[in-house]
Amino acid sequence: MKRVAVVGGGIGGLTAALLLQRKGAEVTLYERGPRLGGRIGFEAEGPYRIDQGPTIVLLPEMLHGILEEAGVDRDRLPLLACDPMYRIHFGSGRVLTKYAGRQEQAAEIEALFSGEGAGFERFMRDMDRLFLPGKAGLLERSFPRQRDFWKPGLMSLMAKMRAYRSMRAQIGRYFRNEELIDAYSLQSLYIGGTPFATPGIYSLLPYAEHEYGVWMLKGGYFMLPRMLGEELEQRGVDIRLNTEVKAIRIRNGKASGVETAGNGEETFDAVLYNGDFPSISGLLQSEAGLVQARSRLFKPSTGCLLIYLGVGRRWDQTLTHQFFLPENLHASLKETFGRRKVPADPSFYVFNPAALDETAAPPGESVLYFLVPVPSGSGIDWEQESPRLAAHVIRQAEQRGFPGLRSHIRWQKLRSPADAERDGLYGGGSFGIAPLLSQSGVFRPQAKPYPAIEGLYAAGASVHPGGGVPIVMQGAKMAADQLIKEMRIGWM
Repeated sequence: MKRVAVVGGGIGGLTAALLLQRKGAEVTLYERGPRLGGRIGFEAEGPYRIDQGPTIVLLPEMLHGILEEAGVDRDRLPLLACDPMYRIHFGSGRVLTKYAGRQEQAAEIEALFSGEGAGFERFMRDMDRLFLPGKAGLLERSFPRQRDFWKPGLMSLMAKMRAYRSMRAQIGRYFRNEELIDAYSLQSLYIGGTPFATPGIYSLLPYAEHEYGVWMLKGGYFMLPRMLGEELEQRGVDIRLNTEVKAIRIRNGKASGVETAGNGEETFDAVLYNGDFPSISGLLQSEAGLVQARSRLFKPSTGCLLIYLGVGRRWDQTLTHQFFLPENLHASLKETFGRRKVPADPSFYVFNPAALDETAAPPGESVLYFLVPVPSGSGIDWEQESPRLAAHVIRQAEQRGFPGLRSHIRWQKLRSPADAERDGLYGGGSFGIAPLLSQSGVFRPQAKPYPAIEGLYAAGASVHPGGGVPIVMQGAKMAADQLIKEMRIGWM
């Protein structure tokens, strides 16, 4: 039986461990922290509990399909459909409701933006032709060799998807109104990008919302790693919490094991790394010292100021997911990420789970999650800036959608990019490395990141195909599949 070490208990590591164990590998999972889940966790105080990281569930069939392949029944992951999907509160005072149904959405757009409904229908028709080829060509295959990417069919697809243009420019082909362009390009923020820097291939995201819906996980997204951890334990997988891997040992060009602070070196047939990928270079050790593997400087994704609230009331007319935009989103994001400044007039997202799942908070009360896009990296005093920005955002939310909010706050906690960086997230970015054209597809770290090192694999938000929970799980599946094939796991 082949022995595999999984370094990191994020959703990629958990998914890979399940798939590998089911094929017959003996898996040991190392997690340096006290819990599993990585970016997927929760914050709690007294009766209040809310997701710490991801909240929006997209591509539910991809998520369920991977879990079923790993032997986990979909009934163990109860998803709740959000329809209406969400509302966008524009700085002008106009409010757009996003519906899953095409006819309903076209009518909503036409009612608010006369003459623009046809642009939405044209966008959906164009994406009908591109989504499945894009999913198969970019999300469901890895590129172990450069030439696997530079093929005429895939290059033609990239041209049709206008990968050379920004997502904002791509969406601008379908809408004239700036608010609508914002409404169909802000999805780049889901994966740590910006509408003006994320390539046009990610226009698949707003299409997927309508085609496959927007969902939430009953009980909170943090229930996913909890359930996966329980499944791994039931199958006998060795899970070691509070155990930091100090080195991945490389001997004769092959990953031979890991070294931890407490247990020293342990031997394995393969190692799968699930930390934020740029950190792997500091772990690769051989008898001669640090391995000189090919490395590069990566640009981190956007950062987030996260605000968690326990509130002593509910708002009956609100939806689970809502976006609040400034008068000029493009200018605000340019200030934030182009000039790396804390925005004076920020955009923000609000997650209000009790609007759909009444058990998410005590009766008559709410838990709220605010995500404010801010610069990642150093150079900002978050200890000073976080409370000021949070107060501004909460005041805006009260004025634009949550009347009486401030007087009903019972608990509040903030999480800044400085906290994210202390927790090991690359550069303080919340989504791994940024989804730039130069960091997408073949240009992103692959499931086998260093072809010259046998037995070393990788999964996670910074590894192809990218961020977002189902996408990270898909990347973990590709890494596990390649490991199983090359290590001949399960072969008779």
